[in-house]
Amino acid sequence: MSAPVESLTIEAGRTERHYWRDLWRYRELMGFLAWRDIKVRYKQAVLGISWSLIQPIITTVIFTVIFGKMAGMPDGGVSYPLLVLSGLMAWQLFSTALSGASGSMVANANLVSKVYFPRLLVPLSSIAVALVDFLVVLALFAGMALWYGNTPSWHWLLLPIFTFLALVTAVGAGLWFTALTVKYRDFKFIVPFLIQIGVFISPVGFRADYFPSWQGLLSLNPLTGIIEGFRWCLLNGHHRLDLPGAATGLVIIIIINVAGLWFFRRMEREFADII
Repeated sequence: MSAPVESLTIEAGRTERHYWRDLWRYRELMGFLAWRDIKVRYKQAVLGISWSLIQPIITTVIFTVIFGKMAGMPDGGVSYPLLVLSGLMAWQLFSTALSGASGSMVANANLVSKVYFPRLLVPLSSIAVALVDFLVVLALFAGMALWYGNTPSWHWLLLPIFTFLALVTAVGAGLWFTALTVKYRDFKFIVPFLIQIGVFISPVGFRADYFPSWQGLLSLNPLTGIIEGFRWCLLNGHHRLDLPGAATGLVIIIIINVAGLWFFRRMEREFADII
């Protein structure tokens, strides 16, 4: 007897109705893309994963000298290198995920133009590299914390919450930029420029509460609450967490993600034609 023939039903609007179901069905593809990005990141690199440590170490030294020594900004009773690195971890996680997500669609142009799958998988898979780099720097911070006598406490258990918020913020902004990059390739150069500026307008090298008159304006930057949350966790509660400012940042994060998802889904139908 011949094997039964599986039927394929083609109907208008099916893709839209089953989009989120397809997103789960194609989860293995997302895993494949994530693993590919990780391998490409470190393939044929002489120093390998050490590159994930070189940048935060050098940046921590520079910011400690500029803000801690030359500008004389307060450290709040903790070692200034730990203050900087704890904030830098949040920023690096966000910026790496944002950079990967914003250019992900163009980088996978051949796949996008030939095969159907929910395009949302592409920017989502790009955050894997950011997570690997983050875990490496987290290990560096743990070693430095022990060196300075800052033993981890229960506050560290809440770090995944702020880690998730950093990734969600990066993905939300990345959905905007990846859709815009497909249509306007200028954004391939605009995003790195914005990241370079962002590290200085975010409280990475200094404490946000050092500028009380600017607290309201700083809270409009969603990274402010995330960075302060990282410091509150990693510095064992020795850094004050501004809850009203964090709430403001959370509202902005939700708006960025909802609007970003709407814009991405609106542009998604055109990706294969214009990419």
